[in-house]
Amino acid sequence: MQDVIEKIPAKILSRKDEITTDFLKLADKHVADLMDGRALKRFHAKHFGELLFVHPRHLTNTIQLTLNTSPCEIMEEKILAEAKKLLADKTLSIAEIGLRFAYTEATNFTKFFKSMTNMTPLQYRKQLQ
Repeated sequence: MQDVIEKIPAKILSRKDEITTDFLKLADKHVADLMDGRALKRFHAKHFGELLFVHPRHLTNTIQLTLNTSPCEIMEEKILAEAKKLLADKTLSIAEIGLRFAYTEATNFTKFFKSMTNMTPLQYRKQLQ
């Protein structure tokens, strides 16, 4: 979907599509910044709203309307996908992976991961073997 939206001239996109496209680009950039250590905390709808010059509730409603999900769920899925890739690298500890995503306590990262996958990061890593 992202590739299709990028090919459509900006004039044709409606405002809701423009907000959605800009949010998805910012979300991808933010996850990359977290991975590279350029961001020290995870953004919430409030932060994305500020960057897009829209109220957080308007951003949430727009994303819900266009993608049938919330900004929070999108970020969680992006972080989960990257975490799974990092868990395949046995040289990184689970705590180090959690720190990449601004989880200062490994237990909080473990709780997040388990809530998303029904298994701990260690169980996921063992399953990959």
